[in-house]
Amino acid sequence: MNKEMSFRWAILPLVSMIAVMFFAIIKLEQGPHMPLIVGTSVAAFVAWKHGFKWNEIEEMMYRGIRLALPAVIIIMLVGLVIGSWMGGGIVATMIYYGLQIISPAWFLVTILLICSIVSLAIGSSWSTMATIGVAGMGIGLSMGIPAPMIAGAVISGAYFGDKMSPLSDTTNLAAGLTGTNLFDHIKHMIYTTVPAYLISIIGFWIMGRKFAGTDMNTSEIQMMLGTIGDEFVISPWLLVVPLLIIVMVAMKVPAIPALLLGVVLGFLSHIVIQGGEMADAVGALQSGYSIVSGNEMVDALFNNGGIDNMMYTVSMTIIAMTFGGILEYSGMLNSIIQQILRFAKSTGSIIAATIASCFATNASCSEQYISIVVPARMFATAYKERGLHSKNLSRCLEDGGTLTSVFIPWNTCGVFIASTLGVTAYEYAPYALLNFIVPIISIIYGYIGFTIVKLTDKEIEEAKQSDLRLEQEAAMQ
Repeated sequence: MNKEMSFRWAILPLVSMIAVMFFAIIKLEQGPHMPLIVGTSVAAFVAWKHGFKWNEIEEMMYRGIRLALPAVIIIMLVGLVIGSWMGGGIVATMIYYGLQIISPAWFLVTILLICSIVSLAIGSSWSTMATIGVAGMGIGLSMGIPAPMIAGAVISGAYFGDKMSPLSDTTNLAAGLTGTNLFDHIKHMIYTTVPAYLISIIGFWIMGRKFAGTDMNTSEIQMMLGTIGDEFVISPWLLVVPLLIIVMVAMKVPAIPALLLGVVLGFLSHIVIQGGEMADAVGALQSGYSIVSGNEMVDALFNNGGIDNMMYTVSMTIIAMTFGGILEYSGMLNSIIQQILRFAKSTGSIIAATIASCFATNASCSEQYISIVVPARMFATAYKERGLHSKNLSRCLEDGGTLTSVFIPWNTCGVFIASTLGVTAYEYAPYALLNFIVPIISIIYGYIGFTIVKLTDKEIEEAKQSDLRLEQEAAMQ
């Protein structure tokens, strides 16, 4: 099915998509779905122009979608987990205890740690920044700490949790699109993320030392604690649920059974511990948990979860994979990647090229999801041909895509942070330590070969058999 295609034609759908994406997000303030559909349409036209029949183009789209189905299933499960854990008071318990460890002498480090815990629990950097981050900005400013410095600590913590959480949509997206086991993907990210996290803690400790003797206004935190205590039954026993899931991950239990157990335990906690009605517990699974507490920050944090709230990501993933499917199976993607690989002769250079492509996609398409989707399809074959395990690619996608999105002022992440925390990307960029240290470490690892996992002979053979089966299925249809 794959045919030779000139770079000039191959790049046309990508350029068209980027141009429309830039206009739609920056000028019209709309999402990435329509630009992706435009890109898919242009890609289909280019494929048709080069002799592909419509039924072949359709099959390319279906093959692209099939690659994303494991990620789609887990993303929907994540919506169930978040809804059940919100309603079950599990997230509330983690946040309640976390907020009580704030210390004036360690404010920047503490707000970093709290944002990390909350983001790990809910899998969302945006929700964390919009709630705990906003509260932290108010407290830090009352202590005389510069706003960009506080924002840097909030962003670093929020994105650490988002990146390392099995509930994060970007984490599931990167793993799913590369065919990497979710928990293998997370464990592989530890090598780049944890060292950067420790460096960030040291950095914020050094920055915060001169503010150690300042008095702190804790009224906002106390208001949030009071509201959470009024709305939920807080119990250390609820912490057993996330701990159990962590143990299952450590025991290499597959993602779907582990997440399903989390859903069941959260559902039971909603009914038995929180005293909720079964109808409300079921509703939290479908459309997300709903709370009206009178505290805007608490409501914004806990009105979350459910399958319905994951459909934005699911639909975007499916549309993006129809686009990627045509690019890949028509030969367009191969033509583009060959131009890039002319300059990427070593493992280090291909990893650097992947991270640079993720950053460039963040800048050109203004959307962190696309910075994962497009490079995932661009580099998948190149990594396989060089005998590199898919978890190297999935890690690079997060190191270069998820984390660098905050540095682009016109990216949706940069715009959200500026409007939520009141600090522009130009101001907080030097203090978002984790977000720029991780990509640097990732590139260094690529050149020195540290934690770069090669495919075994057995895995290479299995990959060849899988590709052969896909070719046979396509030929039969």
